[in-house]
Amino acid sequence: MLKFKESILNDAFLPRVFNINNHNELLEVQQLIDEHQDTIVIDELNSQLRELVKIRNPKAPLSEHEYEEQIQVLLAGKQAHYYGCWVYYPWNKKLVHLLGKDEFIELRTSRNLYKITPEERSTLLEKKIAVIGLSVGQMIALTLVMERTCGEIRLADFDLIELSNMNRIRTSVSNIGISKAVVAAREIAEMDPFVKVKIYREGITEQNIDAFLTEDGKIDILVEECDGLDVKILSRIKARSLGIPVVMETNDRGLIDIERYDLEPNRPMLHGLIPENMGDLNALRNLSNQEKVPLLGAMVGIENISDRMRLSLSEMGKTISTWPQLASSVVLGGAMVTDVCRRILLKQTTLSGRYYVDFNELIK
Repeated sequence: MLKFKESILNDAFLPRVFNINNHNELLEVQQLIDEHQDTIVIDELNSQLRELVKIRNPKAPLSEHEYEEQIQVLLAGKQAHYYGCWVYYPWNKKLVHLLGKDEFIELRTSRNLYKITPEERSTLLEKKIAVIGLSVGQMIALTLVMERTCGEIRLADFDLIELSNMNRIRTSVSNIGISKAVVAAREIAEMDPFVKVKIYREGITEQNIDAFLTEDGKIDILVEECDGLDVKILSRIKARSLGIPVVMETNDRGLIDIERYDLEPNRPMLHGLIPENMGDLNALRNLSNQEKVPLLGAMVGIENISDRMRLSLSEMGKTISTWPQLASSVVLGGAMVTDVCRRILLKQTTLSGRYYVDFNELIK
């Protein structure tokens, strides 16, 4: 049960969470350590317990004696080794001792308070967000999880990590050749193993989009960040029919689009910039990047793009093969989309529209 074939490690993205209160699972932890001598065991539970005591006693600094006393109350007579859970990450062979789920979430999100209230945190724990496209979308997915804006995230991308992706995708050179969806899912698992992650490493197709949006419960928000025109259109057709809001960040001039299909079921796709009848999706699927430019230009408003993006598009197929994306813009996009998604989920905004956070205009 605990043996992992090297051939499947490139595809592994789900950690194994061992419940220490389950005797059989506790035995499996010991078996794993015994059978896999190269397992790296990381046990910093005491620092987590100390932090948990600290956030629950904010009024005055505690003495060392008081810290130890409160930690013993938490342990309730158990040895620390038998408290919380152990999490095994097969792709890096690390076994990590963590607090149990509820205490882990309480502590990991404690510095969100009161920008996010405890009641809002509970609401967000039940939410599901899906992200299509994991170049720009990877940072969005990581920021959504870092802030704990959802309890489940679904990721879709058919592509593999390439070296040229690493000007904007947060990852290691050791991940070259691995699925972008797998790499993003691993990053999430290493940040928070209690977030539910589903991946679609084949990308989004007409065959799987219904499952992506609705299987095991309909998603609450779709974040669309893909290059494929056919998927841009198909995903909006489906989202609108299901009443799912769509958020898209375009990685130039801080452009973000919000489409509240949950509130406006008859809203035109992308504010009317996508014609209701775009023709054959199969034909759109096979366009080259250069052939996509006029259509994408109409969607983003070619007259409103930055001078540097306009120059880059003029060099497509001449000195460059695709449009540029900068890490600074990608990180900004992660922040903007996360902020918008949080406010939609907490019913703090109802607006659809197109918005710019353009640093060239804001900081002249």
